Amino acid sequence: MDEPKGGDLSPDQHESHAYPDERPPAAQPEVTAPEERAVVPAGAGGGARTPPARPPSEPEDEEEGMLRMSFLEHLEELRLRIIRALMGLGIAFALCVGFANELWKVASAPAFDALQKIGIKDGKLTIIEPMENFTIIWFKLPLVASLFVASPWVLYQVWAFISPGLYKRERKWAVPFVLTTAGLFITGGMFAYFIAFRYGLAFLLGIGLSGGVQPMVTITNYFDLFVNVMLGVALVFELPVVIFFLTLLRLASPKWLLAHSRYAILVIVIVAAVVTPTPDVFNLMLFAVPMCALYFVGVFAGFLLVMKRENRSFPWAKFVMWTAVLLIAIAAAAVWLAVHRYHYHLLRHWPFLVK
Repeated sequence: MDEPKGGDLSPDQHESHAYPDERPPAAQPEVTAPEERAVVPAGAGGGARTPPARPPSEPEDEEEGMLRMSFLEHLEELRLRIIRALMGLGIAFALCVGFANELWKVASAPAFDALQKIGIKDGKLTIIEPMENFTIIWFKLPLVASLFVASPWVLYQVWAFISPGLYKRERKWAVPFVLTTAGLFITGGMFAYFIAFRYGLAFLLGIGLSGGVQPMVTITNYFDLFVNVMLGVALVFELPVVIFFLTLLRLASPKWLLAHSRYAILVIVIVAAVVTPTPDVFNLMLFAVPMCALYFVGVFAGFLLVMKRENRSFPWAKFVMWTAVLLIAIAAAAVWLAVHRYHYHLLRHWPFLVK
């Protein structure tokens, strides 16, 4: 066959004929970012539409919410939070100084009650130095009271310092953290004031009465014991928060804490023996039993955290039901013991039990 003449070939045929082994590469479509893609006009074969941009992943969203701070910026933030916490303490201290006499009546009430319990009707606290009254009543006592009054504000400053390094979902715990931590601190102080300190002080003052020893307590020694018990028990009541944060940081797990609970109870009893102002078993149990209960409350809070991580729901209905059944059983046992052992009588109105 006769080959076609060069003039009869089209440009494309001529190019493929001239270069049989070198075909031009296919044109690749230009890839553009979603935000750079043009919107198709309505008259070009359809309504206006923009291809949806790819949503960022959840970790990227959380990372964007975290603040990036240098070491010096961290120090500056720490300085700011410390100053604000001290300012809150200063304001609380100024308020407490205005009620110094009323606060001292409250703080010294356990001493007078303990003296009356051991048979000393006109017992009083004494001073051996001229400055003791001023130092204790007008400085140390308002300072201790301001720690409890300003504890929510101080704990909020602590949270505000650590929150920039947390994820968005973790920052929602600010209010529960402040309320729970401050509530446990104040509850521990109230437990020490109304229960632990009163019973312990009466026992200590009554030890030497049978040997002819007359109690004479100085205001300084009494206040030192008062502060040690109040702050010691208040700090011990923060045990559930400590356990929760250990679980949050994956330093411990509820399963591990339950498996080693016997060692925890041993440590709690030792701590209670140190904090308790008396050596008797009764006052030791007043400290140890609530501390053990707080330990298991912290383990339960960590268990709820682990279930939330694993996207599991807690059976609250069954939990509330069995808790109610347990409380009713305990109340029934206490009533039965009061009626049959201590000869109490039931009434249809308050106080329901009389002897």
